Amino acid sequence: MSGTVRFLLDGRYHELQNPDPTKTVLNFLRYELARTGTKEGCAEGDCGACTVVLGELVDGILRYRAVNACILFVPTLDGKELITTESLKSADGTLHPVQQALIDTHGSQCGFCTPGFVMSLYALYEEGGVPDRARINDALAGNLCRCTGYGPIIDAAKRMQELRVVIDADALHDRMDALKALKRHEMLKLSSKGGLTGNLKEYYAPVTIGELSNISLAYPDATYLAGGTDVGLWVTKQHKELSQVIYVGDVAELREISITDQSVEIGAGVTYSDAMEVLGKFYPDMGELIRRIGSVQIRNSGTIGGNIANGSPIGDSMPALIAAGATLTLRMGEMERTMPLEDYFIDYGKQDRMPGEFVARVSVPKPHEGQHYRAYKISKRFDQDISAVCGAFSLTLEDDLVSEVRIAFGGMAATPKRARAVEGALTGKTWCEESLEAALAAFDEDFAPISDMRASAEYRMMAAKNLLRKAFLETTEGVATRVLDLEEVAHG
Repeated sequence: MSGTVRFLLDGRYHELQNPDPTKTVLNFLRYELARTGTKEGCAEGDCGACTVVLGELVDGILRYRAVNACILFVPTLDGKELITTESLKSADGTLHPVQQALIDTHGSQCGFCTPGFVMSLYALYEEGGVPDRARINDALAGNLCRCTGYGPIIDAAKRMQELRVVIDADALHDRMDALKALKRHEMLKLSSKGGLTGNLKEYYAPVTIGELSNISLAYPDATYLAGGTDVGLWVTKQHKELSQVIYVGDVAELREISITDQSVEIGAGVTYSDAMEVLGKFYPDMGELIRRIGSVQIRNSGTIGGNIANGSPIGDSMPALIAAGATLTLRMGEMERTMPLEDYFIDYGKQDRMPGEFVARVSVPKPHEGQHYRAYKISKRFDQDISAVCGAFSLTLEDDLVSEVRIAFGGMAATPKRARAVEGALTGKTWCEESLEAALAAFDEDFAPISDMRASAEYRMMAAKNLLRKAFLETTEGVATRVLDLEEVAHG
């Protein structure tokens, strides 16, 4: 019903009447339910100490994913199952195989980070199969430990498979039936006076794009919420008070991915995790770049549409999509308009989106014959770090001539930006050292990067030029070449 958030926890229904729309799940667990196993470390989705797992029915399949409770708002639990470290122990006191494996391999010392590791491993456990080392490393990349070291924890990830127990089919069906009963067919509306000011806060969670269009017109200045990986920090770090929030995560049309003869159509509510595999089939470098956008927890929550809508100059998905020739569709009421993605970004913090208008989807063209695509991320840490520079290159060669080129960078300007002068220096030229040198000289016409805590302006310019050199080498000397196999991706 409207005004009531309903979810499963420990197999039981929980109902919350008009909760504070921006209360985090972390604070709810610790201060209202006294579930202190879930820890607060960074309160920004970096350390993983707050990791919990959400269960959700997706196309009739029960899916479990690890997320960060510190930037997850309570109303987004509606219709889902919440699992914490306290949920795993059975009624007779038997530990879950993940918990037992950590004990057996001595995977914990101080214990502060351990519940987060348990939940990340639990999500991996629920995925099934026997994970290889790369999959284990990826699952743990969003959890930080300063005591134990990762060796014993990785051993636990392997050990938990040996302790795996047979799933009770009846219990599984009961959980699925319980989640089906929670499914809403109308918009959730919440209103609450809370926080330090006691001001009224409103929350709307439409379930159809028509409802989203109507509520957006009614509240054109509302804050749109998708995964909360950006908006969550506005609350936890900047202490912003969001008076009206429109949650797009329940809109079915925005969570769809469709593949046409010409393109991949990605709804604005599609998470990185869901988009990564599909885009990676057509553009392997883009898939790998997305894998390095945050942790598994962040990719399970964050959306490509949200990353675009907020227009961060250091958002990694935008250069990769721009280089591929992506277009953006925005909607207001019943009207839609489409533009090249690069045209959406006007200036720092300013995008071409009118009040009441929202990002609906992004369209990524399929690669064509002779196209070479590369995407690179330069950061201090390999995983889970903000880019100093992110560069993406799409190059079409016809008899060694550059017939088409698109180059885009993040971190080099106030917005994600195409390197138009560099592209002009290459178009129609032979793909050779001489053309490369001319293109490198054109960088100064396109960019005047700034210095900040991530990199100096000089470093950024040097790195950007060297990324073009890297793309040149990889497409001319057979170094890690990945010419797209159109037969392979045609049915991706």
